[in-house]
Amino acid sequence: MFLIRLALGALAGYVVIAGLLWMVQDRLAFPAPRAPLPDPARAGLPDAQAITLMMSDGTRLAGWFLPPAPAGVVPVRATSPGLIWFYGNGENIATVATVLREFRPPGTGVLVVDYPGYGASGGRAREPSVYEAADLAYDALATHPGIDPARIFVYGRSLGSAAATHVAATHRVAGLILESPLTSARAVAARAYPFLPRFLVRLRLDNLVAITRVHCPVLVVHGTADQVIPPDMGRRIAAAAPGPAELVLIDGADHNDTYDVGGRAYRDTVWAFLKRTDVPRPASP
Repeated sequence: MFLIRLALGALAGYVVIAGLLWMVQDRLAFPAPRAPLPDPARAGLPDAQAITLMMSDGTRLAGWFLPPAPAGVVPVRATSPGLIWFYGNGENIATVATVLREFRPPGTGVLVVDYPGYGASGGRAREPSVYEAADLAYDALATHPGIDPARIFVYGRSLGSAAATHVAATHRVAGLILESPLTSARAVAARAYPFLPRFLVRLRLDNLVAITRVHCPVLVVHGTADQVIPPDMGRRIAAAAPGPAELVLIDGADHNDTYDVGGRAYRDTVWAFLKRTDVPRPASP
């Protein structure tokens, strides 16, 4: 009798834990740290321009546009390439401002937008709303004066890899850069909660499927010591890309220190990929 009660108690506890994880998985995947847009001058980006995008439900998204050239400098080309930057799930523009300053590619317009519920944006982060925000970011950059819509690149780190891959799979892009990409939400959940059945995971964030619809060049960067999203996930995504794909491993880097460990070599790898892949359209006669 005691063993039966013990088994029933364990089962009840398992059901409670499973139910809680079912209910809070959006919050686990999208912790949504709030923060106002930083002062551009203090962040070392005095030319950063605040932008606002509007979602279909009226939610306002806050972002930054970093122009291709500083004020007063005449661009070499009439139009410049553009890069959309999608950060990780625990970040926002305020926390990545210094990274943007160091990694900002020369001669390229950069757009970064806080996801719904993140940073200075309104709303609440869910998978569909993150994808909608990503689509709006692409449309904003593709129609921005001075940006060539045929030369738009997307960069996504960790959770941002799902937004970036979504954009590359559904829009015309010149190249896709993924840092520490997950294969899918279910695969990550299986590592973190191996005792739970996969059908409890409502989120998809399925890069492994989305990458099969991406035909532009792909650069995958992953830390060899990543304890959150193992480098094998990056390898699998690079292998599944139907177009040209390059995998670069940062030796000794964990999930949240790739910028520090990779340093200038990592930055130069990204810049070289952009330069190598950027093929301007012929000028109109």
